[in-house]
Amino acid sequence: MDLDPRVPAGPIQDKWDKHRFELKLVNPANKRKYDIIVVGSGLAGASAAASLGELGYNVRCFCYQDSARRAHSIAAQGGINAAKNYPNDGDSIWRLFFDTVKGGDFRSREANVYRLAQLSGNIIDQCVAQGVPFAREYGGLLDNRSFGGAQVSRTFYARGQTGQQLLLGAYQALARQVGAGAVKMFPRTEMLDVVLVDGEARGIVVRDLVTGKVSSHAAHAVVLATGGYANAYFLSTNAKGCNVTATWRAHKRGAAFANPCFTQIHPTCIPPSGDYQSKLTLMSESLRNDGRIWVPKQRGDNRAANDIPEDERDYYLERLYPSFGNLTPRDIASRRAKEAVDEGRGVGPLANGVYLDFRDAISRLGRNVIEERYGNLFEMYERITGEDPYAVPMRIYPAPHYTMGGLWVDYNLMSTVPGLFVIGEANFSDHGANRLGASALMQGLADGYFILPYTVGDYLALTGPSKVDPEHSAFGGVEREVRERSERLLAVNGNRTVDTFHRELGNLMWERCGMSRDRKGLEQALGRIPALRDEFWQDVRVPGKGEDFNQSLEKAGRLADFLEFAELMCQDALDREESCGGHFREEYQTPEGEAQRDDERFAYVAAWEFKGVGCPPTLHKEPLTFEYVPLSQRSYK
Repeated sequence: MDLDPRVPAGPIQDKWDKHRFELKLVNPANKRKYDIIVVGSGLAGASAAASLGELGYNVRCFCYQDSARRAHSIAAQGGINAAKNYPNDGDSIWRLFFDTVKGGDFRSREANVYRLAQLSGNIIDQCVAQGVPFAREYGGLLDNRSFGGAQVSRTFYARGQTGQQLLLGAYQALARQVGAGAVKMFPRTEMLDVVLVDGEARGIVVRDLVTGKVSSHAAHAVVLATGGYANAYFLSTNAKGCNVTATWRAHKRGAAFANPCFTQIHPTCIPPSGDYQSKLTLMSESLRNDGRIWVPKQRGDNRAANDIPEDERDYYLERLYPSFGNLTPRDIASRRAKEAVDEGRGVGPLANGVYLDFRDAISRLGRNVIEERYGNLFEMYERITGEDPYAVPMRIYPAPHYTMGGLWVDYNLMSTVPGLFVIGEANFSDHGANRLGASALMQGLADGYFILPYTVGDYLALTGPSKVDPEHSAFGGVEREVRERSERLLAVNGNRTVDTFHRELGNLMWERCGMSRDRKGLEQALGRIPALRDEFWQDVRVPGKGEDFNQSLEKAGRLADFLEFAELMCQDALDREESCGGHFREEYQTPEGEAQRDDERFAYVAAWEFKGVGCPPTLHKEPLTFEYVPLSQRSYK
């Protein structure tokens, strides 16, 4: 397996400009000869499809939602990072680069991170030109706020609905290309496998989610922009439809899967309220700008929050991390919240949360200012919990949110399968072991608007406009496999619903491979997952038929992939005998309870090669070197 990252030579600040010049180009007339498939219509997918259509390629964009506007990117709340230094508080491309490498606990590729920081300003300009209604200061300039892991204000935002507004901007660009005939949309269509011809990605097999029809689509290149896999935990902040199927099926066709154990647990989520909840709701990290996090000092203190005096409150992040306070990175804030609850100092009816308190901010700034900044978030919280956060503190607790792992890609965003490009959260490339808040939107739009349009052209120029034909025998073979998989699921006719299996897998992953992991727990999970997978295939009940609208079949197929993928997550976590970022192995921590890396043994990207279901995967390593941000113990004290 070729793990050459293809990072250009030369100073890091010149790599991308030099590389863009050296990339092969496709002339405008020839672009019409190439077909490109984009799977996913979130920020990464919509921006990529729109940009490629604008360039003149023939683009087909697939999404399982009823509209591209329904992609899960709309759920992003807090903002998007960019190194424009509008507040004049010391920010720069170099500082954003430094903060991102450090925030990822030195497990990301320096060249990719610098390029991301370098392009960040272009993203804001692009979105402003599209009419994205970013918040503005009194004088009309774009406003900024802070996020965890930074001591500057570099996050651009649109109240608490930044993802929605950015997606609408990308969707407008996409819709323009659809209207121009350059892009054809396929909504309510799920990719179920990728097709290789002579070892190169040449198309996909999909299922129409309304009619159940299985069909093939051929192209000269395939782009996956299908998001992350946090729903492996069942309860997560992700939409219920988010899944691992596209990337997992690509992995089974030869694409290396990188760092699958690197998952992010977001610290500001509304705590679960019962055993049968179907998903969790995120409260934006931006709330930590003005909200103070605390728990009672005494265990088992069940008094109302407003009845607990100031001297009996533990503002533990401010106490432990005075330099960053409530704006410590997500992995640290999450672990400390878990620690407080595990000590018996949790709050709420189930004692499973910590307080996020705006009393002081309201007193200092006035309620009207807090309403302007966070009004829709406060309204959402009150609708869900029945509690007024202007009068009583919010209750929050960490929850699975983002996944830093994904398919391995080189500097050009191409996987180990030639012709298969992977962008946004679906790849592994920019965030290391922990993503800083407000960087997901930045990466998705950088990949789609400003990187992929260059790099996919280089690949197409080198391969030429050969004929691609869905009648090729390779497509027929993959179609048969897809149909047989669905028929097998329908034929089990067991006694348990898909959700009961998914909930059991999610509980197992949360307890054994969640916020903290240890060898014993991971080995227990690796023993239980294959048995649970066998039980699934023997006792799952999937009503209905394949040639019809069948959401039970959709969920069953996605869970079947999670039941295979979860084993790789645990194997990767067991193999990485260190703590870094969101991967916290309890055996490897400092005396203060912080993550303890082992740079001599584990300063690499773990890229796994599929060898068969239930068979040990093969580990390949891409060494990581840090020339510009020297390796050091991460500290936010």
